[in-house]
Amino acid sequence: MNNPVLFALENDLPLHEPLQAAIGADAGEIDQRRFPDGESYLRILSPVRGRRCVLLANLCRPDKKFLPLLFLAHSLRMQGAIGVGLVAPYLCYMRQDKAFMPGEAVTSRIFAELLSTCVDWLVTADPHLHRYRSLDEIYTIPSRAISGMPAMQAWLAQQKGPLLLVGPDRESQQWVATLAKATGLPFIVGEKQRHGDREVSIKLPADDRITNATSVIVDDVISSGHTVLQTLAALRDVGAPRTICAAVHGIFAESADEKIRLAGTNLLATSNSIPGNHCAFDLAPLLAPAVQDLLASAGGSPHITRDHQT
Repeated sequence: MNNPVLFALENDLPLHEPLQAAIGADAGEIDQRRFPDGESYLRILSPVRGRRCVLLANLCRPDKKFLPLLFLAHSLRMQGAIGVGLVAPYLCYMRQDKAFMPGEAVTSRIFAELLSTCVDWLVTADPHLHRYRSLDEIYTIPSRAISGMPAMQAWLAQQKGPLLLVGPDRESQQWVATLAKATGLPFIVGEKQRHGDREVSIKLPADDRITNATSVIVDDVISSGHTVLQTLAALRDVGAPRTICAAVHGIFAESADEKIRLAGTNLLATSNSIPGNHCAFDLAPLLAPAVQDLLASAGGSPHITRDHQT
């Protein structure tokens, strides 16, 4: 049994079956529930001794998910797994990358330290690297951060043109510029002014192409949706005839997707990194090579010796 074993703590993750097929994994089975006091019960049903294990985790809204993830990773080693890696297509706790005010917790570093003790390697997609140049600055385990843009590019090729790519702000410029270079499509980038956690305004450059094309708002993640909503309003004000919103990760806090649809966008599309109603393109073919590379290079788990000594 040389195939890895793929486990997930949630049922019906849209990436589960395609990733399992792409890496040639066997399905791992677990029994889990919560006790009346809210504590987690977990039992591994699949044999894992001498096998490499991969965890697929949806880390959107992570606080209730992290302890079960830790319990599963630790229990797999106790059952004899020779390695436990994590595929977290959406990587949480990346935005608080510095203390903006005295006393603030830099949660990106704290979470990275905890997760690095939990698993042997990490694969993710388009993490929010703003002040960090790479995950290696905060993670002490081997990590791979793939771009979801090729999957978005393939989806975009199916949309009717002419198309104009729109980056809401400077942070989105890296994604929209990459997508424009790959597709040959024109793009513009707006200027965002933030007035608070939930208040932003977007100013678009004057460009006649806005009124003669479908505007495709591109970003890495849609969370509260305020930036997208303001971009839609700015496009509407200058006469955009049709709009599409596309992002790698769709968090859609507080029903943001419904607000975006009600604001008049014609189509809303995300990858299948997070379960939802708008998953339109598949990250599994992009994640699989990174997973296979780490499975091949990781060998035995560096955590095993430590666990056996405790």
